[in-house]
Amino acid sequence: MRHLLEIDDLSADEVHEVLVLAGERPDLVLAGHGVALLFEKPSLRTRHSTEMAVVQLGGHPVSVRADEISIGVRETPEDIARALSGYHAAIGARVFEHQKLERMAAVSGVPVVNLLSDEGHPLQALADLLTIQQEFATLSGLTLAWVGDYSNVARSLALACALVGIRVRLACPSGYAPTDADLDRVRAIPGADIEVSSYAVEAVKGADVVSTDTWYAMGQEAEAVVRRRAFEGFTVDGALLEQAGERAILLHCLPAHRGEEVTEDALEGPRSRVFVQATNRMHAARAALWFLIRDMQP
Repeated sequence: MRHLLEIDDLSADEVHEVLVLAGERPDLVLAGHGVALLFEKPSLRTRHSTEMAVVQLGGHPVSVRADEISIGVRETPEDIARALSGYHAAIGARVFEHQKLERMAAVSGVPVVNLLSDEGHPLQALADLLTIQQEFATLSGLTLAWVGDYSNVARSLALACALVGIRVRLACPSGYAPTDADLDRVRAIPGADIEVSSYAVEAVKGADVVSTDTWYAMGQEAEAVVRRRAFEGFTVDGALLEQAGERAILLHCLPAHRGEEVTEDALEGPRSRVFVQATNRMHAARAALWFLIRDMQP
C-alpha cells in the first residue's frame, strides 16, 4: 500500500510523473468512490483544493471537522483508519501531530495522504514545484532561496527540491534553522545541494525562486511576539527581491501576514506567483491522488 506522508515517499522519477499528471486531463479513477478528508485544523486552500481534486477525478469528497472525529480522543487513529478504509478509496488528513498519520497509514487498507502535519506539507511542495516548472519550463539547475523558519513547509520543499535537482539556500534566524538530522535527510538524496545562512541577502542573491511562509503558524500564536523579534531582518520585500535573479519569482503558501514575513509590494508585485501557486494546490492534489489510486489498480 502506497501512502504520501512526506514528499520523499516518492522517488525522483515519481515526483516528475506526478507533475506530468497535474497537467493532464484526469481519468475518472474515483468514479463511484469517496475520499475521506479529515481536518484537525481549519482550512481554506487545503479543503477547497482537495475537495475539487476528488471531484475532478470523479469521486465524492467527505470532509470531517475536528469536533466530529477527535483523532486520538474519541477514537484511536488506527480505529478511524480501519473504519474509513471500508467506505473510501483514500484518506487525507490535516493534523497537528505527524505520528497520527503514521499510525493511520500503518493499518489503513487505502492510501493515506498528508494534507499537512507538524512535520511536513508534501502537497504544498508538489504545488510549488509545479509553479516553478510552469515558469521556467525546467526544474533541474535552478536555485531556490527560503527565507524564514525551517518549518514543516520548508522541510517538504527542501526535500522536493533535492529530488528534482534544485539547489536550496536557507536563510533562517538562530534557533529556527534545520537540525543536523534535517540536513542529513536532504543530503541523503543523490545530487542534493543545500546551504544554510543567517543572512537573507546572502541566500537570495541570484536565486531563481524566493519562498517564505508565516513566522508563526496555526497553534503558534502564543509565540508571535518572540518570533517577530527573532525574525527581524527576514522580511521579503521589494528590495530583497531585487537581489534575486532577473527572472526570479516569489512564492508564499499563504495565508500571509503582510508587513511581517512579506510586504504588500512584494506579494502584489510582478515577481509574485503566489495565487498561481495557490491554484496549483488543486492540480497537485489531483495528480497525487490519481498517482496513488492508479498505482493500486491491476
